Amino acid sequence: MPSLFSAFIYPALGIALLTTMVALGFALTQIELKLWYVPLSLGVIAFTIFVCNAGIGPLHRIMQHRAGELAWPAQVLTMVNLMIAMQGNVKDWVNYHSQHHRFADGPGDPHNPFESKRWAWVGWILFRDPKDTMRPMPMWLKNHPVIVWMDGFYNSISLVIHLFIPAAIYLVVWAAGGSLVLTGIIHASVVIGRAIQFHATTYGINVLGHLKTPAWADHAMALLTGGEAFHDHHHDEPVSALHRPRKGVWNRIVDYNGTMLLIYEKLGWVKGLKIAPRFA
Repeated sequence: MPSLFSAFIYPALGIALLTTMVALGFALTQIELKLWYVPLSLGVIAFTIFVCNAGIGPLHRIMQHRAGELAWPAQVLTMVNLMIAMQGNVKDWVNYHSQHHRFADGPGDPHNPFESKRWAWVGWILFRDPKDTMRPMPMWLKNHPVIVWMDGFYNSISLVIHLFIPAAIYLVVWAAGGSLVLTGIIHASVVIGRAIQFHATTYGINVLGHLKTPAWADHAMALLTGGEAFHDHHHDEPVSALHRPRKGVWNRIVDYNGTMLLIYEKLGWVKGLKIAPRFA
């Protein structure tokens, strides 16, 4: 049920909320929809996609493949972003991904697109074997008390992020006499942005990332996944904080998860950053 909610029900609620707010704007004369709401909504969607990827990037490249060591501020920020992205427990995420690399595109791969593209997209999320979630926290993450603690309270913190904080914002806007319609549009845009990033990750990486696709498609999916969609490069060089060469403005744009880790390194939030020789 939680997987069904994060994959389909929550996105549907976001679309329904946005549709309702726009419909109210057209139906009620006392509500005025402004033209600048459109770029604002698109900007919120784009920013939400970035925030979600700012969680998945460090999770995948640092926590999973140990391409460095996150300091506690980056651990906290990463965990919050992962909860916004609704990625589930780090423990389960890392265990599943380890299995994927161990049996990539073969028997035992939890999301092998050559067996079923639908299964590789969402089937493996919706119909997980309960025994899979009983695996322990990977040994190398047990030395990160922030991650272990926040992962242990994943559901409670997620409830605060996705329910109580939005409810408090609506209450404050209402009390201050602000626009609940605009607030609803922004909230819906966050939910839709999270959904776009979610499915860009599950379909763009688990399915398209393992198939022959044109370069433009790789770059388009990379923009939605922070560079994680350069999946063939990743399987060649899994222990690398960068999925594209360090030099080149476009490389740093499409691989912005890697760019963020370079910034973390400058801030002292990550140390021992490992970069594959061909990307250095």
